This record gives sequence, C-alpha cells and structure tokens, in this order.
Amino acid sequence: MTRAPALLLAALGVLAAWFGYRWWSIERARRAAGQGDERRPSLDDGIAGFITNFFDALGIGNFAPTTAYFKLRGRIADENIPGTLNVGHSPPVVVEAFIFISAVAVDPLTLVTMIGAAALGAWSGVGVVARLPRRAIQVGMGVALLVAAALFVAKNTGGLPGGGDALGLRGSVLAFAVAVSYLLGALMMLGIGLYAPCLIMVSLLGMNPLAAFPIMMGSCAFLMPIGGERFVRAGRYDRSAALALCLGGIPGVLVAALIVKSLPLVWLRWLVVVVVLYAAAQMLRSAARGRSAAFA
Repeated sequence: MTRAPALLLAALGVLAAWFGYRWWSIERARRAAGQGDERRPSLDDGIAGFITNFFDALGIGNFAPTTAYFKLRGRIADENIPGTLNVGHSPPVVVEAFIFISAVAVDPLTLVTMIGAAALGAWSGVGVVARLPRRAIQVGMGVALLVAAALFVAKNTGGLPGGGDALGLRGSVLAFAVAVSYLLGALMMLGIGLYAPCLIMVSLLGMNPLAAFPIMMGSCAFLMPIGGERFVRAGRYDRSAALALCLGGIPGVLVAALIVKSLPLVWLRWLVVVVVLYAAAQMLRSAARGRSAAFA
C-alpha cells in the first residue's frame, strides 16, 4: 500500500473512533437527563442491516433499500430516516472502506481529493437537512427513490457507461469530479445514495469502474460519520433503528467482501426497483397528504 492510502486509512480510523465516542457520549448525556431512547435494537432492523450492507459491499447501495424498508414497515418518522441512514450505516461502510481502499489500487490524488470533497459537502449540507421540515424531507426522499429506481433499471438494461482503464484523473477533469463529489456528499445528508452516481461519473470520465469502489466507499466512510454526528446531536434520527443497522450491517459487509465477493445481481436489482418505486409513491403520497392538511 502506498503512503497516501495508508494515511487515509489512519485518518479514517481516527474519525471512526471519534464518531463512536460522540454517539455514545451524546446518548449517555440524554439518558442522564431522562431524555434517552430506552428501546432495544430490534431483530428485524438488524436483519435489514445485514441484508442491505451485504449487498452494499457488492455495489448495490444501502440507502434506497433501507429507506424502502423503513417506509413500508412504517418503522420510524419520515423526517428521521436520513439521519438514521447516515448514523446506522456509518460503521459498516467504514469497514467496507478499509477493505476496498486496501485492496483496489487508485491514483492517490484522485482518491484523496474526491473523498475530501464529498466529506466537505456532507459537512456543509447536514446543517440544512437536520432543520428541514417533514414534508421537504418526504419530497426529497421520494424523488431520490425515483432516481435510484431509474439507475437500477439503467444498470440492468446496459444503459450505464462501461468505463475505461484509467485509475486516476488530472487537470480540469479531476476538478470536475471533485466538484460533483462535493454535491453528492451534500445530497447524502438527504438520504440520496452516492454509489450509483459516483460509479456513473467515474465511468463517463474514462476510469475503470472497479476504481469507483474505494472512491465511493471511502467517500461515504468519511462523510457519514461527519454528518451522522450532527444528526445525533440534533436528535433527528432513531437510535434503536440506527444501532440495529450497525450491529447487523458489519457482519453483512464482512461476509460479502471477504467470503462471497460476487453474485449475479440482475434479478435482485429488478426486485429492488419494484420495492423502491412503491416506497417512492408512498413517500410522495405522504408529502401530498401533509400539504393538503396544511391548507385545510
């Protein structure tokens, strides 16, 4: 491993430890004040965490399927879904990043600058999202689910770019990729997954699609703890659901990345399309009902 990825992983380890401490200390203070969530993590949410992070490590992404699960089950308030995703999926994605940054060679400058831009975008965007009203989040996540479904369809029908052989970018092309990474990092705070857009972008810019894995997983591993800490501090997440996603998700990542490694995923993507479209319709319907009630 070259020096830059080694330093990047060291920084990620420090960030992950800081996030774990902040999550624990904030919730401990809430419990001491009699305001903590005393519910235990549920087995159902833990299984959902295992499944979504298992397929996340194989490149499916975990935000859209988990959002669909929460919406279909009516598990948590819609406005708390973005925070729950960013908090609960952070530790599993950190594990993914350690595995893929160590295993897949990518140009260090491209890797570090794109990850840094995504983290900065998350830091800029989370303060806005944490204050958004329920209806704005419902509309944003409904649209995000529709976009995710469209990307799954494009992947299954061969509509996504095949990519090239490059392992890095330079000049104005790199500057463009960094700018887009910043935007994707900000959108992650609304629950809009980064994996598919990042994969499309690096493929269009001529990079090997395999190089997208350490970039997109590293970006999420840095930005999700940064955004997740703000959601925890604001109380805009479901603690028990997030903890269950974490506890189930880490084993899911390890099984997928170290044991299974690859699967034929076409039929799974079609199933995800159906579920995600239904969840998008439900999310947008909830937003429409909220608007009707506001004008009643």
